[in-house]
Amino acid sequence: MQTAREFNFDGLVGPSHNYAGLSFGNVASSDNVKSESNPKQAALQGLAKMRSLAARGFAQALLPPQARPNFRLLRTVGFGGSDAHVLARAYKEAPVILACAYSASSMWTANAATVSPSADTADGRIHFTSANLNSKLHRAHEHEQSGRFLRAIFKQEHHFVVHDALPSTPAFGDEGAANHTRLCGAHGDRAVEVFVYGRVEFDTAAPAPLRFPARQTLEASQAVARLHGLSSPSTVYLQQDSGVIDQGVFHNDVIAVGNGNVLFYHQQAFLDEFAALSALERAMAGIGVELCLVRVASTEISVQDAVSSYLFNSQLLSKADGKMALVVPRECQENQTVARYLQGLLESGGPVDELIQFDLRQSMRNGGGPACLRLRVVLSDAEALAMHQGVIMTEALYGQLVAFVEKHYRDRLVAADLADPTLAIEVNTALEELASILGLPGLYDF
Repeated sequence: MQTAREFNFDGLVGPSHNYAGLSFGNVASSDNVKSESNPKQAALQGLAKMRSLAARGFAQALLPPQARPNFRLLRTVGFGGSDAHVLARAYKEAPVILACAYSASSMWTANAATVSPSADTADGRIHFTSANLNSKLHRAHEHEQSGRFLRAIFKQEHHFVVHDALPSTPAFGDEGAANHTRLCGAHGDRAVEVFVYGRVEFDTAAPAPLRFPARQTLEASQAVARLHGLSSPSTVYLQQDSGVIDQGVFHNDVIAVGNGNVLFYHQQAFLDEFAALSALERAMAGIGVELCLVRVASTEISVQDAVSSYLFNSQLLSKADGKMALVVPRECQENQTVARYLQGLLESGGPVDELIQFDLRQSMRNGGGPACLRLRVVLSDAEALAMHQGVIMTEALYGQLVAFVEKHYRDRLVAADLADPTLAIEVNTALEELASILGLPGLYDF
């Protein structure tokens, strides 16, 4: 057993944060299409969350926003000429593609990669696999920059391995850590890694949703487990309930969250609840840890309330006293049914004894809550020292980033602004300064 801490790498919201409604199957994203966004407020809300959790003693770091707009994408699909000409023509002829090139969705770093800590892998190194996100155009080009960022932060090959994304085909649809969790006794112990998928590419008889697409395949999950060198007895594959996908549960982290030996889940999260839990309990017994289940029945919280409040898109954080804090968006308190449930949860005497609430309205309106905003990376003391230190959240870095956001981010962005070449220049200028602040010069030179 090794001493280790779980770091949460939150995505810093980028200057092009906008509401284009690009994510079919994500109800919040579709509901707020073409409304006015506030990139400055979005970034400050995310930074406030990072600062608060770091101040509480939780290990907190960040991943930077990606370069936008993606001119390579626009030119690949036939828009030529100067940058200004590319933007003007794309806005006139294909505004949705332009919005895809400008998307700030990399802020949701739960989709950046799947991570297996060194305690779980055959070679004793931390493995990352960048998610191909191939189900959506606006996200399918993120993996190249995600991989570049991860290699810049976790560059010591003695400790870290960053794999390229899986082949970008339907068979290997991979959405990263949003469909993956890790159950264990302590973070530094060997764990059970749980992969949740929505469909099976090579079995046409397997259940699948009818209304919204299932973004994660069994085949992708199995491939990531092989790349990471995971032990078969400690790796569990569970299928999402197809019906909840059709109700807007586009990732498993919208309906379940795990931490330590605790699984907090809705009874409709998995295709066969009894079989799923039996598989988890067997795997946990194999590592000598008892699984603690916090089950939410449909009679307590409907799937609709779970999706609208993002109750399960929360963070379960281990505290020094052995209890856990649940990090939720403000929307959970605004939903009376969910608020009552949470009060009961705190009074139940179970593993969760504290609620931490944040205003993440700008992210929530695009369909991303606290869990979407963070990528969990368990690091031993040596591994934590080996990673790039400039991305660890401190009070000093928080101050620098707030000043940076106040200087460079707009407080209003609408669809027509994407055609303005000035916005592209503003974003590029901002990100060059950000790379310097983080101590990663050249991060955007590609």
